[in-house]
Amino acid sequence: MDKRVLLPTDYSKNALNAIRYALELYKNVRCDFYILNAFHISGYTLDSMRVPESGEPYYEAAKQESEEGMEKLMQMVKLHPQNDKHEFHTITTFNSLTGAIRNVIDKKDIDIIVMGTKGITESKARIFGTNTVNVMEQIKECPVIAVPNNYMFKTPREIVFPTDYKAPFKKKEIGDLIEISKLYDARINVVHIDKDKDGKLSRKENANKELLQEILQGTDYEMHFLPADKISSGINKFIDNHGCDMVAFLNKKHLFFGSILSNPLVKKIGYEPKVPILELNDN
Repeated sequence: MDKRVLLPTDYSKNALNAIRYALELYKNVRCDFYILNAFHISGYTLDSMRVPESGEPYYEAAKQESEEGMEKLMQMVKLHPQNDKHEFHTITTFNSLTGAIRNVIDKKDIDIIVMGTKGITESKARIFGTNTVNVMEQIKECPVIAVPNNYMFKTPREIVFPTDYKAPFKKKEIGDLIEISKLYDARINVVHIDKDKDGKLSRKENANKELLQEILQGTDYEMHFLPADKISSGINKFIDNHGCDMVAFLNKKHLFFGSILSNPLVKKIGYEPKVPILELNDN
């Protein structure tokens, strides 16, 4: 079956940039791309006592605006070099973004989501937009790639995969990391960031490290140890020193740093993406 990629859009430049990134990343893969716009109606939320319905003026106006936006977007997508491996499907729906994404994942059996780190209304002061944080926090059914604003596609050659070895790994959890590595002969740099700076692993951590090495057999990978006071500065330093093109995180609840993207932790970690982030979920 072809790879099924979900591309949420709010018709911003950032969202278009993420779509272009996805088309390049999977240019040699047979893909069905589902481009999704979840539209809203000003003055109404999905929790309102009464939600406008199809046929009502507010609803129809918002729907038309969404459909016109999609038409313009598809014209721009068609300017991208045509690829006979790629098929496009468009979806416009009245829903919250996470609600709409869940529906599409259920109905279309989506493999991965690719989106921008920020949307049209996001403040410049925030590293990640609310929508991106919500999707990465709440959608556990498939991985998410978040593409920083204005990031131009570069062939992934070096991927950094930070871990503390606290939990065992499963092959299916890191399948997308392995797939991208094999697509581009990219090296996976497994980085153990240690605040204690002694690099010693417990018996359990050692067992988890060995399990990861077994899973990564057949890929180009290297294991690194990095003493760092702050996880974020450790990651950023490693990216700079090794010219990394992607960061992969396994988002395990309450482990490592829970989720790098939950709001208090974004402030605590101060992680500002320079390269696309592949967020993998524990199943």
